[in-house]
Amino acid sequence: MSFHLAGINNQNFIMRDEETGSWWQQVTGEAILGPLKGHRLNPVFSDELSFATWKQEHPQGRILRRDERVAGRYASANWEEQIAKLRVVTPIGAEESLTPRALIVGVAFDGAAKAYPFADLERQSPILDNIAGVSLLLVLGDDRKSVRAFERSIDGRTLEFFAKPGAASLRLIDAETGSEWDFTGQATSGPLTGRQLRKIAGLKDYWFDWKIYHPQTTVYSLGLRQD
Repeated sequence: MSFHLAGINNQNFIMRDEETGSWWQQVTGEAILGPLKGHRLNPVFSDELSFATWKQEHPQGRILRRDERVAGRYASANWEEQIAKLRVVTPIGAEESLTPRALIVGVAFDGAAKAYPFADLERQSPILDNIAGVSLLLVLGDDRKSVRAFERSIDGRTLEFFAKPGAASLRLIDAETGSEWDFTGQATSGPLTGRQLRKIAGLKDYWFDWKIYHPQTTVYSLGLRQD
């Protein structure tokens, strides 16, 4: 199918497919209007990384250059600052602990959803938690911008991770075997060398947007791990 921008709903991209004219919501991949209403696109796993981190991991990778023929239609360099001034709509409860534009990392798994405040990750990385019975690891990259989530178990054994003290770049150590792991979730030394943690999709998003589409979400509190 071919898609193009149809509009913005509460600062979330809406696209229209050329084949049926149906309108689709970016964040959920669901058709919200038209002949395909109610259908969902299959999600494809993706990372949201800084270019420096991506280039380090993929030194032969290629990038999509801007098209100078339509340069005037690209967003300006201060686009995020301009957008931040716009009004947003989000359900607000008496217990609300986050501001609408607080940056979070959202994880939705097996019907459960949880928001991890980015500020908490900046204070403590990695974060160990559990969601829908899955042992979770969230870790912030060396650039202090890129975030990844993993299932922290190997062969049914749950691992406890901590950041390697004094390391020049991010290295994680699991307490069970003493193996060393990098930001890709791979063990680079120790008994588990070569093993790979399973990646879990995490969406770096604003709180207002995440809550709109995950109304039953919970919010992680630093130090209050769910087991």
